[in-house]
Amino acid sequence: MTEQALNIILIIAALLLIDLYVLHGIRGAFKNWKLLSKKGFTFFYWAISILIIAGLLIGVYLHVGLGLRAAGLLVFSLIFIGKLTFLPFLLIDDARRLLVWRKNRFKNLSARSTALVPPNTIPRSEFLMKAGLLAGAVPLAAIKVDMPKGLYDYHIRYQNLYLPNLPKAFDGIKLGQISDIHSGSFFNKKAVLGGVEMLLKEKPDFIFFTGDLVNGQASEMRDYQDIFAKVRAPLGVYSSLGNHDYGDYGDWPNPADKKKNHEDLILTHKNMGWDLLLNENRRLKVDGEEIGILGIENWGEFSRFPKYGRMDLATKNTGDLPVKLLLSHDPSHWRAQVLADYPQIDAMFSGHTHGMQFGVRYKDYQWSPIKYVYPEWAGHYQQGKQQLYVNVGYGFVGLYGRVGILPEITIFTLKAGDDPSGSRT
Repeated sequence: MTEQALNIILIIAALLLIDLYVLHGIRGAFKNWKLLSKKGFTFFYWAISILIIAGLLIGVYLHVGLGLRAAGLLVFSLIFIGKLTFLPFLLIDDARRLLVWRKNRFKNLSARSTALVPPNTIPRSEFLMKAGLLAGAVPLAAIKVDMPKGLYDYHIRYQNLYLPNLPKAFDGIKLGQISDIHSGSFFNKKAVLGGVEMLLKEKPDFIFFTGDLVNGQASEMRDYQDIFAKVRAPLGVYSSLGNHDYGDYGDWPNPADKKKNHEDLILTHKNMGWDLLLNENRRLKVDGEEIGILGIENWGEFSRFPKYGRMDLATKNTGDLPVKLLLSHDPSHWRAQVLADYPQIDAMFSGHTHGMQFGVRYKDYQWSPIKYVYPEWAGHYQQGKQQLYVNVGYGFVGLYGRVGILPEITIFTLKAGDDPSGSRT
């Protein structure tokens, strides 16, 4: 048996034991409800539990689409939060029952009686059980209420990007990044414009957009093209395509319609004044010195769709450039191909994960269920001399809400030399 198979078995066993414990607690809270003791309820309870566990395992171990993974992980996480909140009440009640049993045991021994009441026959506290269920429901309700509030709560994250070979002319220059606009999900133009104004207020010297302009159709940008056309910078705006930008998630009447949609999307980038990099590169020049900006089409290790990216084309004629910055939508590309085959790439910029739009994120700690699918899912990573930054997205898709993982605008300051902190993420 492999280590992974053993881990799966242990995870399933632990989760089933928790579910069994919770089931006893629910029956203790409502012991007068005959429904809870019927076979139909037991079957329903275990069927839901198994489906939720299956969603977790699919999300973590199977190579399926990001949407299906995110859905499975999110449902599991939300239900598991409720169970974890309920568990302390169960444990407290079991401790109470054990103390009652010990007290009764000493009384029986004092009376020289052999009739000892087993601990499990001492009834549960209905108050504790109902309080536990209520407490378990509170975070779920709070999450539901808070979800829509995070959709347009744009936050700026500042990141120093240390590059040992960075030319002196670029030392201190500012780079902005946004990703995953997903314009088809928007319903508040004023809020979207507010985020763009936040980006422009930072006065970046150049800007990256790392894919997923739409959910699937170029027409989704009709009401937002004028807003994002305001995204300009002195040294240019450079963009790349994401998995949603090819129309692969929709049904098209014929191949010609899908091709026309893709052509319209490319034209949208041009109309906004963005320089879309389709497996190609640009030389960015400041005071006679140059660095390379490379952009590939979508390439994801876990995607069921074609890998459109061509690193061989994107890196063509860049051997003389001291620094190469790569726009690649899917962060799985970094570990699967860039680290392995392209050591000349100094830093890669991605999006795609959205941080699953659910989790916690602080300066020194972050967590989301998506981490069990994408090892690099948010923020800055470094291995050896190569770096990756994953932006958790400007927009949203699938889940109409964000909890803990808020929409991001990233501002980098490029710095020549090694990171003085010596950090490796």
